[in-house]
Amino acid sequence: MKKIVFTLIALTTVVSVSFAQKYAYVDTEYILENIPAYQAAQEQLEQLSGQYQKELETIQAELEQMYNDFRAEAVLLSDEMKRKREDVIVSKEKEYRSLQQKYFGPEGDLFKKRQGLVKPIQDDIYNAVKEIASDGNYGVIFDKAGGLSMLYTDPKYNLSNQVLEKLGYN
Repeated sequence: MKKIVFTLIALTTVVSVSFAQKYAYVDTEYILENIPAYQAAQEQLEQLSGQYQKELETIQAELEQMYNDFRAEAVLLSDEMKRKREDVIVSKEKEYRSLQQKYFGPEGDLFKKRQGLVKPIQDDIYNAVKEIASDGNYGVIFDKAGGLSMLYTDPKYNLSNQVLEKLGYN
């Protein structure tokens, strides 16, 4: 009998604790759109990306011209001259790929610049959400902007404006 009473009490406690969880959500896209520093960082990254892209397109055009010239003159060149031209073209292609990796690779300049400009803003948002969750006793706060499918959201559970206020915006 004691085991049954104890089991019922434990079950009731677990059920009541699970129902006591509070849930909310934020929309990080909305939050980021309302932070001027993020907008400035995005513009700066787009300019840098455009600059890198233009430089790579120039090298690509040079490569195409070199290759077209080589094809047009190949019948007139000796085997040694052909090899030299091919080596120059191959070396230019390697330079192109290396520069592309340097700018746009996983550890490239653009990635590092993005980390330097955007990561501090994201960290601030995370800390604000964490503080709001702690203050409001929220068990879970979802991100509406993420890959999570949220078919319906009640606006009263949207904490995005609170996050902006906590960050000093709005």
